[in-house]
Amino acid sequence: MPARKRHTRAIAVTLGCASLALALSTPARATAHPHHPGPGVERAVLPAGDGWAAAEGSTTGGANATPDHVYTVTDRAELIAAFAEAGDAPKIIRISGTVHGNSDVHGTPIGCDEYRTGGYTLEKYLAAYDPEVWGRDTVPSGPLEEARAASAKLQAAAVNIKVPSNTTLVGVGKNPKIIGAGLQVRDVSNVIIRNIGFEDTYDCFPQWDPTDGAGGAWNAEYDNLVVYGSRHVWVDHNTFSDGDRPDADQPHYFGQVYQQHDGLFDIVRGADLVTVSWNVLKDHDKTMLIGNSDGAGATDRGKLRVTLHHNLFKDVKERAPRVRFGQVDSYNNHFVATRGSAYGYTYGIGAESRLVAEHNAFTLAREVDRATILKKWSESSLTAENNYVNGRKTDLVAVHNAGVPAEQLTEGAGWTPGLRTSVHHPLVVPVVVALKAGAGKASVTGH
Repeated sequence: MPARKRHTRAIAVTLGCASLALALSTPARATAHPHHPGPGVERAVLPAGDGWAAAEGSTTGGANATPDHVYTVTDRAELIAAFAEAGDAPKIIRISGTVHGNSDVHGTPIGCDEYRTGGYTLEKYLAAYDPEVWGRDTVPSGPLEEARAASAKLQAAAVNIKVPSNTTLVGVGKNPKIIGAGLQVRDVSNVIIRNIGFEDTYDCFPQWDPTDGAGGAWNAEYDNLVVYGSRHVWVDHNTFSDGDRPDADQPHYFGQVYQQHDGLFDIVRGADLVTVSWNVLKDHDKTMLIGNSDGAGATDRGKLRVTLHHNLFKDVKERAPRVRFGQVDSYNNHFVATRGSAYGYTYGIGAESRLVAEHNAFTLAREVDRATILKKWSESSLTAENNYVNGRKTDLVAVHNAGVPAEQLTEGAGWTPGLRTSVHHPLVVPVVVALKAGAGKASVTGH
């Protein structure tokens, strides 16, 4: 790829008494990379008939980008600068190396201390809102909670990155990653995200809520990726995880895990026509919401049409996905739970959801109860046909209803998916998905 001109832009965010430069500059660097995928991968479009993102028009991302709208970025500032320069014009953004959401002007990773303001420290927060001191019936308030919120706002300005319309964001070279950033595909259209490892979008300042559940909970912000109010989005051949900061290694305060992660990848608030294919989502708690509120019917009803196929969900506790309102087709996915003690459920059946779950494979530890694969949250029906659990064909609804008699589910989602490409027998799904799913395995055709 020929070199192209770089433009320099910069912004600074004041962090309390210190200043952290969150630059939008793009220093001159070589754009060539000896091991990047060919231009066919970068300009690939969603194949015809490949899930809901292929309905009502096509999903092409930045496939039609002119040479001056093809960028190679190596840090957060360059990524934001490329988005700003190209705007809504077709563009290809090539992620090379590791882009850190929490980083300084030079792309060097920074820690939580850089965002602290107003006198906030975790030690002070724990002392002030210990349930034995603060109580268990009131959400934290006062100067220290205000300092936590102000610190969180500073981090949010760095972590959340908006993706414009008509974008292909693709990893190139060896092991491309985005760590600690929350990509926001918000109120846009025609976006393709491929071949990237997304890791550890962590919240430095979780809020303690003693009223959340029986024992209270730490609530975190930020997902690795959010599709919010957008149409025609294809998310393909990526890997999502908590990286080097798994929930299992986090400390416990007030008897609850100090949760610094929210979801891995959510599709919410009227998002529509989305295909999620050949990804790996692993080692996480709250994995994927399709629809994030029972009260969002005004924006979500008739939308949230999402296809999930040939994805690996490995050692995720719950929400794979949890569905509200959506007309969701989930087929040929492989769900793996090696640690039964950490497993909650796979499919969450929520308000007015119309889930079709067919031809999937489940590989579960011996102690996992098959009746918990489905979780009823609201009175909705689903179709669940030809699914295999540990190599045996299993009627998921019948097993659930027998094992959880207080939460009876009814069969029949009321629609039949038609936008599918290759449908594999569930017995071969684990092999096919293991060979082809995840970052580093994207192809020109998307399969």
